[in-house]
Parts: sequence; C-alpha cells; structure tokens
Amino acid sequence: MGNIFSFSLPCDPCINKISNWIDKKVGYIHNLEENLTALVTTMEELKAKRDDLSTRVTREEDRGLQRLAQIEVWLNRVATIEKEVDDLLDARDDELQRLFLCGLCSKSLRSSYRYGKQVFLTLKEVEKLHGREFEVTAEQAQTSEVQERQLQRTIVGQETMLDKAWKHLKEDGVGIMGMYGMGGVGKTTLLMQINNKFSEERCGFDFVIWVVVSRELHVENIQDEIARKVGLGGEEKSQKADLLYNFLKKKRFVLFLDDIWQKVDLTEIGVPFPTTQNKCKVVFTTRSQEVCSRMEVEDPMEVRCLDEKVALDLFQNKVGQRTLGSDPEIPHLARIVAKKCCGLPLALTVIGETMSCKRTVGEWRSAIDDLTSYAAKFVDMEDKILPLLKYSYDSLKGEHVKACLLYCALFPEDYKIDKEQLIDYWIGEGIIDGSKGIERAENKGYEIIGDLVRASLLIEEVEWVETEPVRMHDVVREMALWIASELGREKEAFIVHAGVGSTEIPKIKDWNTVRRMSLMKNKIRDLAGSPACLQLTTFLMQWGDLENISSEFFKSMPKLLVLDLSFNDNLTNLPDGVSDLVSLKYLNLSSTGIRHLH
Repeated sequence: MGNIFSFSLPCDPCINKISNWIDKKVGYIHNLEENLTALVTTMEELKAKRDDLSTRVTREEDRGLQRLAQIEVWLNRVATIEKEVDDLLDARDDELQRLFLCGLCSKSLRSSYRYGKQVFLTLKEVEKLHGREFEVTAEQAQTSEVQERQLQRTIVGQETMLDKAWKHLKEDGVGIMGMYGMGGVGKTTLLMQINNKFSEERCGFDFVIWVVVSRELHVENIQDEIARKVGLGGEEKSQKADLLYNFLKKKRFVLFLDDIWQKVDLTEIGVPFPTTQNKCKVVFTTRSQEVCSRMEVEDPMEVRCLDEKVALDLFQNKVGQRTLGSDPEIPHLARIVAKKCCGLPLALTVIGETMSCKRTVGEWRSAIDDLTSYAAKFVDMEDKILPLLKYSYDSLKGEHVKACLLYCALFPEDYKIDKEQLIDYWIGEGIIDGSKGIERAENKGYEIIGDLVRASLLIEEVEWVETEPVRMHDVVREMALWIASELGREKEAFIVHAGVGSTEIPKIKDWNTVRRMSLMKNKIRDLAGSPACLQLTTFLMQWGDLENISSEFFKSMPKLLVLDLSFNDNLTNLPDGVSDLVSLKYLNLSSTGIRHLH
C-alpha cells in the first residue's frame, strides 16, 4: 500500500507543496485497488482479533470478573467500523469499473476521489484498531457506592410519603415511577431520601445514578453525567447513546431524574427502558401530570402540601424555641403566619427561618400584615419563593394560558372558583376567542383549566357537582399577583381586595394604571366618585353589600369588558352612566334587586 504515483520538480517549496498535495489526492484513485485489498485483509485480521478478545472476556466474566470499560468501547468501535467496511465493499465493483489507464483516470473523478479517500481513511482506522493491545481485559467487579444527597437538617411530614414511595418503587411491576406536585412542595427532598435509602439497602442494583435535569433539557449533558457515574470515558456525541446502552443493558440500575419539565426520551439518551425482565428502575420528579403521562407512568404519585398540624411543626422547628418563648403571644402569631403558608414546605422553611430572629410581637404583627396585604413585600418572598414558583408559569404554553392563570388571582384566598363562571370571564375579556361560537370557546376554556391543573397551578376540588370547582394555592396566588403587577413594579395594575371585609373602595394613587379590580365578598355599600380608569378591563364586585352607585362612577371606563355585580341583594338600580361602558362584553346582575334596565 502507498501513494506510488508521484513526481517531483526542482522548484521552490511552494511548488513542492502543491506537488505533494496533488500526489496525495491522485493517490486516492491510483492506489484504490491496492487499498481495497489491504482493507479486506486487515479487516479480516481485526475481526479475528475481536473474536479472540470476546471469547477471552466472556471466559473472564464467567469467572465473576467485570470487563473493562475500554474493552466495551473498543468492541463497539469495531462493530461500527465493520459496517462501514461492508458498505464500502458493496460499492467496490462499481467504483473499480469507473477506472481506466491503469487507475490513473476515472469516468467520474469526483465520485472516485470521494470513494478512494473514504477507503484510505477507513483503512487507517482499521489498522489503528488492529494495533491496539490489551494486557488486561477484566477486573474484579466492584459495586459502585451510592452517592448520598445532602438533606436539610430537619425534614418534617414526609415519613408516610417516603414509606409509600419506597414500597411502590420496590414492586416488581414498577419500572418507571413519577412524582409530581407544585414547586416547593418537597419533591426533590423526597427523591433525595429515596436515593439515600439505597446506601442502606442496595436491593441488588449495580448502579444508583442521580441526574438533575431542570427546565432546559440537554441530552448530551445527561449522557455525560450518567457516563461519569458509571465510569465510562468520553465518546463522540453520535456514539454516546450506543455506548451507554450497550453498557447499561447488562447492568441493574436505578436512575433518578430530578426536576424534568418535558418527556425525557430514554432511547435517545441510551438508557434501556425499565422492564420486569431487566429489573431496572427510573424515578423522576416533575411539576406536571402531563409529563408523567408522556413518560408512560400508569400511577403517578402526587406530592402534596403538609396538613395544618405538620406544617406548624415544621414552621416552629425553623423559628426555634428561643424565639417562640420570647413572648407569650408569639406562638399564637406563629400559628397565623404558618397558616398563611398553606402547608407549602418551601414557604414554611423560608419564612420560618426569616422569623427566627423576630422576638417582638410588633415584628410578628407586621409580618402578618405584609403577608395579608401584599405578600411580595415580605422579606425573602420576592427572592427565594416567588421566582421558584414562576418557573411553572414561564413553562405554560401560550400567552393566553398565562393570562388565564393570572385572572384566577382576582378571587379571594382559598375561594372555590366555578369553572363555568371563570370561562365566561375569560371569553368576556377576550382571552379566549368567542367569535367562532360559544360552545367552541367554552371547550377551549375547559382545556386550559385542565392544563393549569396538570401543571400544579390550580387545584381541582372533588365535590358532588357536575363540574368540580378549582382553587389556587395561596402562595401560587401571591405569585400570580406578583407577576400581574410586573414583578412588583406596578402594584396598582391588579387591585385585589377580595374577601377582606372592606367597607370602602381602596385608595388608589393612579386609577389610570389599574387594569383589573376585584372587590368581591366585601361590605362596601357605596361606589362614589368618578375614577378615571382608562385601562380597566375587569371589575368584580359580587357577593357584597352594595346598595348605591353614583351616576358618574362608570363615566371613565371606556375599556371595561367584564362587570360582575351579582349577589348584591340591596342593589336595586344601575346609574345612567352604565351606558358609557361602550366596550362591555359581560354583565352579571343575577341575584340583585335590579328588575329592569332603563
């Protein structure tokens, strides 16, 4: 083998370089037949070496040894190059027929050049693989240690859930287990505890692998992390999946995938699908029920907020006995603050740690005021709690779905929202297009509610009614209000004083910035004045004590689309100014004293 077709000219170095370049390129064609012969011979020798090495490795594995990862890589590469050689040899006859003048010319120079170059490069690769020597092919099998995850110092309220999850995972019929729940509810903590249990009870698994996936799914990063955990070296991107698959298919493994936001294609990564035959397991956490379905989890496990007693225990643990004992009234105030967290471990932990140094009644009452009026004002709420929950909002598909979620924050805390009424509001506001028929728009509304429930942003209440109401977790509601106010920069964009017992309209600095207002379930009797609400699109004031509305009140609300005054028994008249609401699409006067409109 060699590039025997060459010539030299007594010229300067530049001419010599050109000469050598031409010599090399022409050599791909001129030496084609010789290189093909060498390729066949060397490949036969390589296959013989592969067979001998495979026999040797199998014999050592039968003795309980474990083949080296570099052997696995070499065997996989030989299998790949064998296919490439077969493809080249299939085209051999056609390519040789193109040559004439003893291989100096070709009927298709471009085709012959490409083919000749590929033969030459493949031959070099075969020679390189054939020249690799292995003194050691296997070693004593070692079970990798489980890398324990560092947990919080105190974990409260997950004992039952951990026991349930551990027993479920150990069942023979369970290959993939998914755990879902809202952000901050403790899914990662639970997954860490399951991981750590394998350090106590290995259950026959060769590898326990932990990978954090997060919002942006990067397949190659997951592959690299798994390869690192099982001791495989780096490979080209195109070969990583095959390398992992061929290694893992002979092992029993548990793969933990924390915080996934979309389907993770195990085949694309190179992870064998868990079955009852291979006895492997994949466990993941997500905020979305839909992701559980896409991952083919038949019975996903919901991680729920803590009940009130357990939540108080966690909160008090974070606050500490020294602070709780600093004033007789503080334990009572602590119960009020803990209740504001609605069992969400993230909020209980962050707020509890913040309050641990507050040892006066005034400080605790101030905290309660902040959490009640505008929770984003509370220390650490805007930095550590709301941004984490906002990831779920950011992951919603479509701005209209996001707008629908924010609209739900207009209702009072823990309010059971009637789905049909909510959808009517969305249609009235134009968030859902009603121009193609009400039934079609309503179906779209139910679809969006389902999306929000599956994203753990709304909670569906199970009741004996045709369509169960939904509600927002209080901390999710605070997140929605924070987002609606442009992350706190425009606090008057969403005015929500719902269900707080107000007797008068709140004082607003700039009515022109208000886009939506909810004063439902209050004790306001009179709507006086003529506020210039040029941007207002929704005004909700149902279920109250409203009696009188001034004639000028609606004069400056040109964009108002939704007006709900229902369930105000003492309201008997509407002012003439209601006729100025030229954009109004939805008006609800049911269960009022109004019997006719002028």
